[in-house]
Amino acid sequence: MRTQVGIIGAGPAGLLLSHLLHLRGISSVVLERRSREYVERRVRAGVLEQGTVDTLVAAGVGERLLREGLPHRGIELRYGGAGHRIAFERLVPGRAITVYGQQEVVKDLIAARLAAGGDVRFEADDVAVHDIGTDRPYVTFGGGERLDCDVIAGCDGFHGVTRPSIPDGVLTAYEREYPFAWLGVLARVEPSAEELIYARTERGFALHSMRSPEVSRFYLQVPAGTDLADWPDERVWAELRTRLETVPGFSLATGEIFERGVTPMRSFVAEPMQYGRLYLAGDAAHIVPPTGAKGLNLAVADVRVLTGALARFYADGSTELLDGYSAACLKRVWRAQHFSWWMTTLLHTFDSDDAYGRRLQLSHLDYVTSSEAAAATLAENYVGLPYEDGGPAGP
Repeated sequence: MRTQVGIIGAGPAGLLLSHLLHLRGISSVVLERRSREYVERRVRAGVLEQGTVDTLVAAGVGERLLREGLPHRGIELRYGGAGHRIAFERLVPGRAITVYGQQEVVKDLIAARLAAGGDVRFEADDVAVHDIGTDRPYVTFGGGERLDCDVIAGCDGFHGVTRPSIPDGVLTAYEREYPFAWLGVLARVEPSAEELIYARTERGFALHSMRSPEVSRFYLQVPAGTDLADWPDERVWAELRTRLETVPGFSLATGEIFERGVTPMRSFVAEPMQYGRLYLAGDAAHIVPPTGAKGLNLAVADVRVLTGALARFYADGSTELLDGYSAACLKRVWRAQHFSWWMTTLLHTFDSDDAYGRRLQLSHLDYVTSSEAAAATLAENYVGLPYEDGGPAGP
């Protein structure tokens, strides 16, 4: 079996790459070790930058996103008994974020690929990549099947097989682990606010978000290694009320919790994001703490760069853009790393005995919520910096 681009992983990065390549007449095969049902039900981030929305719409997979997504033109920073709105419509005119679950993006992309006759193979086990340092790489899977290709895209996440396939000594890993995690729950309850609330309290951080007019998403800062069994529904709601009901007139609505999980907080970057004919994209190359809502959006940015580079390669044989893929991506990756780290340190409790650190944190929050320039910096990074190529990656 042969294709032009072998793609490992059917998350947003792999599926979007396959679809964008299809729009340019470039063939691909997507291999995913999980079942379609698992991939479509896997709950992840739900905040899409303006550029991500524009890219999906231009690629023809944004119809349901535009119909069901929830555009937000601001967020609230809540601390010290008051709420402070960061108004995107004033600070970054014409740009916003849209709340739309990652699993919904995945469903849309799978439907689009299958409708176009795309080759997406779920439950492809024993995937391995070979000869990636040559111009004839190939992939084996399924106990004996072989896929020959010109290029392999590693879109298989942090725990995937592609990054570990790069020889020792080639990659430099930059990593930071945080001493806490996020306990996240989905609940069948109408959101208690129209926009996201980022709450900083002495007990720890809390986030009020949503997935639809009927489903809300909540996060609590908890110690690393927290056991979900220690957090029955009653405790979750009690802690959310304590951390969110800190401003006059706000009351948190509660309902049935139907999904829960604990997310470790980690920052990670592997450099370079390429070796030979293997190109890493998304979580396979970098991880950000979810505070800045950048994970999915960075994956889309990577795919845009890789799509343009592959289109050039197949158009005239030039490897110039492919050779510069990692450098082009890492510029945005490190900006998002800094923003995510900054938001995390701004809003979370690190050491209960560090009174000096808490005062610095509050001083910085006061600055962000009182300075137009500081608020504009937060808003500009949150909605997503413009792409350097100047526009969405459409057909």
